[in-house]
Formats: sequence, structure tokens, C-alpha cells
Amino acid sequence: MPWLTAIVFSPLAGALVLGTLPRSNEDAIRRSAFVFSLVPLVLCLAVAWLFEPGRPDMQFSERAAWIPSFGISYHLGVDGLSLFLLLLTAFLTPLVVLASWSEIRTRVKEFHVLVLLLETGMLGTFLALDLFLFYVFWELMLVPMYLLIGVWGGPRRVYAAVKFVLYTMAGSLLMLVAILYLAWAQARAAGEPSFDLLRLYELALSPAEQRWLFAAFALAFAIKVPVFPLHTWLPDAHVEAPTGGSVILAGVLLKMGTYGLLRFALPLFPLASTEAAPYLALLGTVGIVYGALVAMVQPDLKKLVAYSSVSHLGFVVLGLCSFNAQATAGAVYQMLGHGLSTGALFLLVGVLYERRHTRQIADFGGLWKVVPVYASFLLVITLASVGLPGLNGFVGEFLILLGAFAEHRVLAVLATSGVVLGAAYMLWMYQRVAFGPISHPENRELRDLTKRELATLAPILLLCFALGVYPAPLLERMGPSIELHLTRMRDKVERTLPHAPRPATEHEPSSVGPS
Repeated sequence: MPWLTAIVFSPLAGALVLGTLPRSNEDAIRRSAFVFSLVPLVLCLAVAWLFEPGRPDMQFSERAAWIPSFGISYHLGVDGLSLFLLLLTAFLTPLVVLASWSEIRTRVKEFHVLVLLLETGMLGTFLALDLFLFYVFWELMLVPMYLLIGVWGGPRRVYAAVKFVLYTMAGSLLMLVAILYLAWAQARAAGEPSFDLLRLYELALSPAEQRWLFAAFALAFAIKVPVFPLHTWLPDAHVEAPTGGSVILAGVLLKMGTYGLLRFALPLFPLASTEAAPYLALLGTVGIVYGALVAMVQPDLKKLVAYSSVSHLGFVVLGLCSFNAQATAGAVYQMLGHGLSTGALFLLVGVLYERRHTRQIADFGGLWKVVPVYASFLLVITLASVGLPGLNGFVGEFLILLGAFAEHRVLAVLATSGVVLGAAYMLWMYQRVAFGPISHPENRELRDLTKRELATLAPILLLCFALGVYPAPLLERMGPSIELHLTRMRDKVERTLPHAPRPATEHEPSSVGPS
């Protein structure tokens, strides 16, 4: 059975069916969208069950010629680097549909069609092993997200949507030029062009070529992460997007940038990656501290969570640029942990906004007395975001700092301050929202979580505990692929320039000196 094709295109099939339903029957549209969003989740769980943990290479590979004369193929595959991001995408989409049940009141059919189209783009991006196919899925995500922000967003939605598109397009076009150059270089070396990623991993490029191509890829992915100082589109997009859009944006779309660095930019151009790693790691560390400091002074809950993403993803960039097994595993784990806890934070902010139509922290206080179930969920997710041991945020940050300390000692020490700052702004936010007197009479009438909201938040809460208490099954499955990733980079650096600095593996000291 072509598992991966079914995973990628089942949401698209669902979107097509939704398009045939009468616009007036909104409940049927919502229920159908929820059922269709469960299909890829079930298929992903089956793939995870059948996945062989000890294999580092691609599994469930599907390949077919698409445009043979240009070396373009339909090539999908999954390994330990993409398996859990695939699961995260399939897991969050049904929750987004549930969370939008009462929030989205206009153009209900169009909204759910776009969510399913976006899911196809996200799943395809994580599975594509042909650069042309990857670029198609990468761009496919742009249109639905632009419309979700621009049509169902807040008062400044058009500004935020256009800014999001302009930033993303600027990076994407440079990456497209680099992709075309790679295909041309493959034709120069082998006599025929190819966009196949596994073949391009073996392509010999001069140091100058690597530097230019790495710059084009890295810029596209750094905008998507976003890496400081390319982050300015993110707070606007988050604040103006509807709750479901914010969850997808924080939970999955930001991971496209870090996944792109891991899957494409670093292994395709390892020499340039090794040279650029100290600078990228520095930017990641600046993002950790800067994002935390700016989050601390935000009066708006959504903006606070948005800037916390800049800080948390700075850890991921630092981990990826450390080039050892611990830090890379921590980076992948942090992507999952951040997707869960930040997605849940946006859902919880959306619950408050639906009831009070405000996100200002000063408009709340004393919610523990009025809505204790809500306040309990918010407390656990806040602690998960802070990185409390036993919850999902701890494992990723610990592994990143452990691995980064071996490669970028000063930056690792500075990054540790981000953990302290993160605890400060998140716990201060919780104290102002949940404790103290009820200073606004409107808050006395607030309704606690409904059954639908509980059904949306409870699975995330359970996973936060599961990932925090027992990370071994995930680390065992991603470990072999991470070792292969680091070995591939090291071997290619040696072939390109035998005496150049090269990435280290777990069993070998790094030649990348401490910053």
C-alpha cells in the first residue's frame, strides 16, 4: 500500500468532498472536516507502528517518474528525522478543526477546505525527497495560510498576511534559484539533471558553490524559523491569525524552517554549514535571549506566546548548529515539544478571547477562582513551556544545552539564561492571569472549559506528560537517522576539502572550535 501518498493526499481528497457540500449546512461541513482530518492521523499512526526503529535510511519510499526529461520525480520517504514531525502535523490538524468549531462563523466551508489543503502541503513538505516536489509543497502551504490570516484574521489581518507572504516569498525565490543550480550541477557531473535529494547528497560542489547555495537555502529557512533578526513577520501573523491559524503556524509551519536546515541546507552543503555554524548558533542564541526579554514586556497574551516561539526556536537552531548527536536529537525533540506546548497555549488564549474578546493580560486576574479547570490546563502547559522536568519541554532543551556545551561553550552558557528568563515571563504571565483579585466584573461570569474544549486540550496535555516522562521510544527512532545525517556531512566535507574543519559524530570530538 502506498502509505505516504495516502497520507499526503487524503486531506486533499477531503477538501474536494467538502467543496461539494452545500454551504448552508455548516454543522455537516465541520463534522466532515473533522473526520477527513482524522484519516491522515490514523495512517500516520500505522506508519509509526510499522516503522523499523534501527534503520537510519528512508522507509516506505515511493518513487515514480514525473517529468523524466528534467530529472523530476515523485519521490517520498520517511526516516527518524521526519517521522515525528509528520505525526505532529496529523495530530494538530483535527484539534484545529475542533478549536475552530465555534470561532469560525463566516465562510465555514472555505475555511475548512483551506485547512485541509494546508495539511496536504505540510505533510508533503516533510515527506518530499525530490527538491522540485519539495518546492511545490513548500509553496502550496503559502496560499492557504495567507488566506486563513487575511480572511479570518483580526483588524490588521491584510497587513499581517501580506507581510507573511512577502517575507516567505523573498526567501523561497532565492532557494528556487539554488535548486535549479543544483540540478544543473548534477547534469554537469552525471550527464543528466536530477532533483533527487539522495543523489544530490553525493554531488561534489566546490567550496565557493557550497557557500553561495547554502546562503540561498539558509536564508529561506531562517525566515521561516524565524531566526533573529528575520522574525518581524511572526508577531503580526500570530496576533492577527484566527486561533486555528496560530496553532498551525506555531505548531508546524515554523518547524519547516528548522526541518529544512536539518534535511537540506546542512547535509547538501556541509563545508559551508560548518563555516557558518558559529554565526547561525550566535543568531540562535541572540534569538533565545531577545525573544525572552521582549516576551516579558508584552501586554498581549498572543504576542507573548509569539515572542516565546522566537526564543524556543533559537534553542533548536543552536542545537542543529552544534553538529553532534545529543544536540541534534534535542533539536528534533524540541520541535515536537514546542509544537505541542505552544499550540496548546494558543488554544488556551483563543478560549479566553472567545469569551472576553480581549487578549490583554491586564483584563484578567483571579481566573483560578472562576474557571479552575481552565486555570489548571494553563498551569500545566505553562510549566511545559518553561521546561519543567517531567514535561515535554525539558528533554529537548536539556539535550540541546548538553550538546551545545561541547561545541559552543560560551553560547550554551548564554542560552541557559533563556531558560531562566522563560520561566520568569511565563510564570509572571500566569500569576497575573490566574491569581490575585477579580478586578474586572466580566470575569466573574466566565464559563469554564466545555466538553469540546476539553477534548481539544486533553490529548495535548497527555502527550506533554508522555514526552516528558518517557522520551526513549522517540529518541531510539530518531537516533540512527541522526547518526547517518552527521556521518554524511563529515564524509562530504572530507571529500570536498580533506583538511577542512568537519562536523563531529557522537563518538568523535568536534573539530568545530568553541565560539
